[in-house]
Amino acid sequence: MMLFVKLAWRNLFRNKRRTILAGLMIGLGLAAMITTDAVMKGTIDNMIATATSSFLGEGQIHRDGFRKTFEVEQTIVNGPALFDKLKKEPLIRRASPRTASFGMITSPANVQSVMLYGIDPADEKELSKIDDLLVSGAYLATADEAKILLGEKTADLLEVGLGDKIVVTVAQAHTGELSQELFRVGGIFRFGSRQMDGGMAFIPLKRSQEMLKLDGGLHEIAFSFHDNLKSEDTALPLWSELSAGGNEALSWTELVSELAMMRSMTDFSLYLVGIILFGIVAVGIVNTLFMSLYERMFEFGVMRAVGTRPRQAAQLMVMEAGALALIAIAMGIVIAFIVNGLLMHYGIDYSGSEFVVTLRDPIYPVLTVTQFTLYPLLLFIFTCLVGLYPAIYAARLTPAKAMKRGL
Repeated sequence: MMLFVKLAWRNLFRNKRRTILAGLMIGLGLAAMITTDAVMKGTIDNMIATATSSFLGEGQIHRDGFRKTFEVEQTIVNGPALFDKLKKEPLIRRASPRTASFGMITSPANVQSVMLYGIDPADEKELSKIDDLLVSGAYLATADEAKILLGEKTADLLEVGLGDKIVVTVAQAHTGELSQELFRVGGIFRFGSRQMDGGMAFIPLKRSQEMLKLDGGLHEIAFSFHDNLKSEDTALPLWSELSAGGNEALSWTELVSELAMMRSMTDFSLYLVGIILFGIVAVGIVNTLFMSLYERMFEFGVMRAVGTRPRQAAQLMVMEAGALALIAIAMGIVIAFIVNGLLMHYGIDYSGSEFVVTLRDPIYPVLTVTQFTLYPLLLFIFTCLVGLYPAIYAARLTPAKAMKRGL
């Protein structure tokens, strides 16, 4: 066995230029696979982080059925008590209480319908990034001030700026009577999403509860976990506990199911990319091994003539394929480290691009141990399997035929 291993390495480096070029081609395929996987993971993680940290949160609690109708009367059962419980829950990092209702904003120039959220300034600042996304003005200072935060597109449509007065109209709970109140524009935000910048507004929680006649009730409690992986575990007992008594607790995977679907589609896309890359690699491997075989046809004939069995000739070719794979893997890992190192330093800037969510931050590849262990192992196995084709061809050669072709 050791003799065949030495022969395989020696034969592979008879033509150093061809071996290096073939190894480089295969290595580039491996590096492309690793980089593609890392960038895809980085893109999905970026989108999830953008969605959950901007305003959504990693989980939300509503009254069962509220998300379908947004009826003002459907407040969370024991909402304040449930919020206090969440703040003491060891798994929960942050929580923020909210009200949510359809509203109408009127300015001297125009009228715009929005989803009006009542937020607690202190709690919301810890959970979401509304304060960081203000392009002008200041964040809400107290829980009862008569100020409103508008999206950039909403402000443009209403033709208002900081300090301008606007009238907010909502329908009160149970009675449906209209409630109006005067607010001043305290800040203008830009999420980068057309729906959010043109269809959302924020006012202090206490003001919202008074306008809607909720008597301290809440429509939504958004929260995040200390370990963000917990948010994806829908079997976590906490979800059932929070959903008891007529409420509904949902993870971001259910609130924005498109993101979860994109993750599955990303895995499928990666399989397709892998098939294409490995297909190209297979052609290079077969070509390299056959060129090496034809150059040494006379030697194979002599080996067979002196007693080398067909199985041993095939074994030698497979070992050469394995040796080529090891060289390619080393090259591929080095290239992958260099490329991903540069991408992790500079990032890929897709800021402002809108997919399921609008990306705000550069995309950075996410490297895992699996990428540098599983993919090289699969490449090694794949190369050896592809090497069976020229190996079988070599095994079927007769001594006379091989020596005649080698002359």
